[in-house]
Amino acid sequence: MAQITASMVKELREKTDAPMMECKKALTEAEGDMARAEEILRVKLGNKASKAATRVTAEGLIGLHISSDSKRGALVEVNCETDFVAKNDDFVGFINQVSELVAEKNPADVAALSELSLGEGTVESIRAALVGKIGENISVRRFQRFETSNQLASYVHGGKIGVLVEFTGAEEVGKDLAMHIAATKPKALDASGVDQNDIATERSVAAQKAAESGKPAEIVAKMVEGSVQKFLKEVTLLSQPFVKNDKQSVEQMLKEKSASISGFALYVVGEGIEKKSEDFAAEVAAAAAGNA
Repeated sequence: MAQITASMVKELREKTDAPMMECKKALTEAEGDMARAEEILRVKLGNKASKAATRVTAEGLIGLHISSDSKRGALVEVNCETDFVAKNDDFVGFINQVSELVAEKNPADVAALSELSLGEGTVESIRAALVGKIGENISVRRFQRFETSNQLASYVHGGKIGVLVEFTGAEEVGKDLAMHIAATKPKALDASGVDQNDIATERSVAAQKAAESGKPAEIVAKMVEGSVQKFLKEVTLLSQPFVKNDKQSVEQMLKEKSASISGFALYVVGEGIEKKSEDFAAEVAAAAAGNA
């Protein structure tokens, strides 16, 4: 049997907001498998157990640039260690320069971006100099670039959530779409774009919940399919209720406005990054024990 440590329980609790004892039970049942333990908690506790998984766990800013003709644009995430540095003028200036560079030069990846000329050096040399000046590690994490014959619209919320939208229609429609996406954080335009692993997880959770109902197999199958379809409706942009009028879906709003959307990018600062927790009391205790 796998050993369940206090740190494992703490990590699962931070991810799920579930009670400590429930976390320990789930880890024990999952034999230490963190992903499986999360799934077990979702079966027992519902969506409440996954709400903390979206917490931002790293600092930084989202940079965004759109060309004057709204045909080229880029969304960039640059990370740092503290929110204090994220407000630094030099840090903000670097992000603005990098996002414009991505939009105009179309680098293949972050490595290629690092080698592009910037100021009196390269993106990498400027980044390294900024690290030396500020005293914190800084990294260009990711970017997404659009070039289109249609139009681009964008929205950045507090520097922490950034959206870039490729669309047709009135300018107001693009702005509304970008703000809607920032608010609801869809996974894809429609069901065809949702990660199959996400669907499989939802199906597994739904199957376990339905099995506990004790109903006949054919009813259980319908319950599972219903849960999966509900999930897809909630996470696909076109199916979501439009934030400015929840009586219609985004798809219905676009049809009414004679508009369309062909793609979008959504970045949330620190999404998916585990931030090292600092327990200074524990560090002092450990140091004291080591010097004993």
